[in-house]
Amino acid sequence: MLTERILTTALRYTNRRVLRVSVGKDVALPPPRAGRPYMLYVHVPFCQRLCPYCSFNRFPFAEEAARAYFDSLREEMRRVADLGYPCSSVYVGGGTPTILVDELVETLDLARALFPVEEVSCETNPNHLIPEVVDPLTERVQRFSVGVQSFDDRLLRQMDRYDKYGSGREILERLQGVAGRFHSLNVDMIFNFPSQTLESLLRDTEMLRISGANQTTFYPLMTSPAVRRVLARKVGRVSYTREHLYYRALCEALDGAFEPATAWTFSRRAGEMIDEYIVDYEEYVGVGSGAFSYLDGAIYVNTFSLREYGERVRTRGFSVSAFRRFPRREQMRYRFMMGLFGLRLDKQAFRERFGVGVDEGLRAEMAFFRAVGAFDRDDPECLTLTPKGRYLLVAMMREFFAGVNNFRDQARAALPPDERALLFGEGAACAA
Repeated sequence: MLTERILTTALRYTNRRVLRVSVGKDVALPPPRAGRPYMLYVHVPFCQRLCPYCSFNRFPFAEEAARAYFDSLREEMRRVADLGYPCSSVYVGGGTPTILVDELVETLDLARALFPVEEVSCETNPNHLIPEVVDPLTERVQRFSVGVQSFDDRLLRQMDRYDKYGSGREILERLQGVAGRFHSLNVDMIFNFPSQTLESLLRDTEMLRISGANQTTFYPLMTSPAVRRVLARKVGRVSYTREHLYYRALCEALDGAFEPATAWTFSRRAGEMIDEYIVDYEEYVGVGSGAFSYLDGAIYVNTFSLREYGERVRTRGFSVSAFRRFPRREQMRYRFMMGLFGLRLDKQAFRERFGVGVDEGLRAEMAFFRAVGAFDRDDPECLTLTPKGRYLLVAMMREFFAGVNNFRDQARAALPPDERALLFGEGAACAA
C-alpha cells in the first residue's frame, strides 16, 4: 500500500531523530502532578527459554536470581509510592510474569496496599494455564493475557514455542479450560510472519472464536536491529508488502464475534480492558529492569542489567539509567497517535492538554490523514477512523514500537558482556 510506505518512511526518519536516550547516573523520577491519572507498569524479565523475535528485556530463568529480583522490585514499588503516585491500574509484563507465582502474588498484594488499584492486567504463557498458577491469580487479576502468537504447529516450531508450550490444539484446550475465570481473557497473536499463509492466519481466527477468550490482540511482526538477524535465521526476513492484506483478512474473519477496541485489539464486548495501557493512561511509571516510564513529556529508562538493577534500588531507591525529554510537538504527535490507535481522538481534550487544537498543532499530519481518507468522523468534537485509517494506525504503531525497541538496543549496549551474551540466544541462567 503506497500510503503505508510513505507513512513508514516518514516515521522511520522521525524515530531515528527523536527516539534517542541520554545515559546518566543521577537521573531521577519527577513527582506526580495533581489530578493526573497514572498507571504502574511492572516488568518481570525472566523466561524459561527466549523467543527469537522478542525485543523486550528478558533473561534465562534462574530461581535464586529471580527471587532476589522480586525483592528489589517490591522495594522500587515502595519508592514510587513514597513519591505520591496514585496508580489506579497495574500492568505486569515480561518476560514471563508468572514464572514464580508466589512472588507475583506477594508483589500484586503489595501493589494494592501501596496504591488505589482498581484493575490489574498480567501476561502469561500457555504452559502456565494450570491450577497452580491460575487459582491464586483469579481474584487478583482482572485481565489475563496469554501469549499464544499462533495455533499453527509449523509456525510454533519456527518460533521455538512448540516444545515449550505444546501444539496449537493443546494450547486451545488450555485456553478453554480457564475461560470464564477472569473478567477478561486476552490472547496475544502475531500476524505477517514470513512463512505464514493466509490459510494459516484464517485458521488462527477460527481457533480464537472457539477458544473462550473474550479478547484478542493481533500484533504485526515487529523487529529491532538487535533481533533482526536471529529472526531472519529462524523464521525468514520480514516483508511489509502483504501486511495490509493480512490485516484486512483477519478483521473480516473476526467480524461478528469480536469488535475493534483498538487498531489491533478485538473484544467480544464493548468496554473491555485493552492491551495497550498507553491509550487509557498517557502517563505511567515503570518498575523493574528494562521498564520505561513516561512522565510529563519525558521517557525514563530503567537499567537493563540485573546486577545493576538490584544495586541501584538498594542505593538510590530507583533504577532509572537514561532519559529523553520530548519537544512539545513530539508530545502532540504521541497523543494524536495514541488517541487514534484507541479509535477516537477527543479534540477538546487535545486542546486542553496542549493549548492548541489538533488542526493547528499538527497541520501536516491532519492534511495527510484527510487526503488518504483515514478519517470516518472529523468534526469539532472528535476524530475516528475508517478501516483504511485503522490499518495506517497499525503501521504507525508498528514503527513506533520498532523505534522503542531501538531504545532497548541502546540500553542493552551498556550491559556487561556476560549479560549481553544471554539476551539473544539460549544462554545459561544468569546470576543476580
